[in-house]
Amino acid sequence: MPHDDFAVEPIEGLPELPPEGEKILWQGKPHWWTLAKESLNIYWVMGYFVLLGVWRSVNLAEFTPPLAATLGAIPFLILGLIACGLLLLISVVQAQTTVYTITNRRVAMRIGAALTVTLNLPYRWIGSADLDLRRGGTGTIALSLIDEGTRLSYLTCWPHVRPWRMNPTQPALRCIKDAEHVSRILAQAVGSNVPVTQPQPQPQMPDAVPAE
Repeated sequence: MPHDDFAVEPIEGLPELPPEGEKILWQGKPHWWTLAKESLNIYWVMGYFVLLGVWRSVNLAEFTPPLAATLGAIPFLILGLIACGLLLLISVVQAQTTVYTITNRRVAMRIGAALTVTLNLPYRWIGSADLDLRRGGTGTIALSLIDEGTRLSYLTCWPHVRPWRMNPTQPALRCIKDAEHVSRILAQAVGSNVPVTQPQPQPQMPDAVPAE
């Protein structure tokens, strides 16, 4: 019988039912192809093996016929296809097992393929959110945390982090569709959770009594 690893979730992406008054504003996943390009650098990997194949063909061309020199690049191209296929598989699995959730009180990130964890980030922990918008509307929203007691592992959260920001690690909603719209939802939710302090009335000074 097939088994759903996330069947224990009362709501997809959340380990438990939201408390009373909390509402889900948006849920989404990374776009698998964009994740493969930006996080796994699949184009760079493809280019690397193509360059290896060209280098091999050029070296063979000095002492073999052109056809043999060209065929000499095939093993490198096959290795490149295998490597890119594995990266695509990782990207698809990461996209399918990830759920980003924005509520009116927090950002929740269910991440991880082999070891699944859920990050709950209340808005009082979030100092800023930076949008990296890409062509086609996809983008990444990186969250800067202000709670000094919150330390996240870069390796544990990868690839759902801002690239090369390790100290401190910035969790990120990576490669999501319609990222600009999602950023507006997040901005409104954060804004509604900022406490507004009422100005305190200034003490009234007694009227001056003229000197006699």
